[in-house]
Amino acid sequence: MFHSSIGLLRFTGILEGVSYLVLLLIAMPLKYFFDFPMAVTIVGGMHGFLFVIYVIMVAFVKFQKRWSVLWGFWAVLLAFIPFGTFYLDKQLKTK
Repeated sequence: MFHSSIGLLRFTGILEGVSYLVLLLIAMPLKYFFDFPMAVTIVGGMHGFLFVIYVIMVAFVKFQKRWSVLWGFWAVLLAFIPFGTFYLDKQLKTK
C-alpha cells in the first residue's frame, strides 16, 4: 500500500475517514450528552490535521497522474461525507 502515491492516498483517506467517524460517533456525543468537550477538541484537532494531509495527497496524486480537476473536487467532496473516503478507497483499489 505504501509503494505508490495512490497507496499513500488510500492510506491517508482511510485515516481521515476513521478520524471523521470517531469525531461524529464518539467525540460529538461525549461533548453534547456527557458534557465532555475536550473529546471534540482533541479528536477535532487530529481530524483537521489528517484532513489537510488528505487534501495535499489528493492534489499530489491529481497532478502526478494528470487526472481531471473534477476528480480532485470529487475526492475532496467525499471527505465531507461519512464513509466517503472508504468509497474512494474502493475506487482507487482498481487503479
